[in-house]
Amino acid sequence: MRLSILDQGHRRRAKLFLAFTAMMSRVDSPDIVKMLLYRPGFLTRALLDLTADAMRGPSYWTAGEREYLAMCTARLHQCPFCIDTHAELTRIAGHGEIDPDDAASARPQLRAVREFLDVATRDPDHVDITGVADLPEDALREALHVNLVWNIVNRLANAFGFVLREGQLHSGTRALHRFGYRFPSFLLTDGPVTDHGDVVANLRHAVLDAPATTDPALRAAAVAGDPLPEPWQSYATAVRDTSYRITDTDIERLTAAGHTEDQIFEVAVAAAVGAALRSFDAGRNALEQKTTG
Repeated sequence: MRLSILDQGHRRRAKLFLAFTAMMSRVDSPDIVKMLLYRPGFLTRALLDLTADAMRGPSYWTAGEREYLAMCTARLHQCPFCIDTHAELTRIAGHGEIDPDDAASARPQLRAVREFLDVATRDPDHVDITGVADLPEDALREALHVNLVWNIVNRLANAFGFVLREGQLHSGTRALHRFGYRFPSFLLTDGPVTDHGDVVANLRHAVLDAPATTDPALRAAAVAGDPLPEPWQSYATAVRDTSYRITDTDIERLTAAGHTEDQIFEVAVAAAVGAALRSFDAGRNALEQKTTG
């Protein structure tokens, strides 16, 4: 990956876990796992709490349909790692109910909510609830949570240069499905746990208020999309809007300016979470207007 800390900077317990699982599966741990096990108190705990429920909790949508929505989000972000991963997970979790390569195989409700989420992701200022007005409100809220998760992960996968290596697609996807996007709790112990009573509020807190190396004001600006000093401005904008265009050169520009990899990690996470929350809030606001109207 583009940040060496995500490959080599883990705590001892995470290093032992990664080594053990690699030995057992005879395949190196996927980049997504390495990222999630790096500094779990800053992002991972809150993100995984949201992800496990969104992807495998009770829902109007089947597990296969939620994987299909994740794959569609990956296509919007042009993330090869995530496209291939969720196409495979659609096959595994869906048991043939939906073909990831054939949009027509999805039931009409899924196609409708996919279009709704696509607009929320691409153009959050113009979210239209009309096409999904007949769907249950809970179904729309559940779909928005799925979209929130993968709008974050896809941006980070692109920014950090995730790559699928030989054997990882088979072993990694089956492990994620088998464990329901959950990790052993001892791997996620990292600083105090603050519960605001809502998984999305916990996610905001984990990025804005958790102990970090960057100034809280810098992270808050990256989350909000406010102006930042260069070269942070260019990097945060790319993470938010065109993460698929980020290259090694973008990282080199930041390190040449004296910024550490931890700082780069934090700003990327803040920008990705901020952009994803903007889409989520836009979809939720459209839903609330439908409810009150």
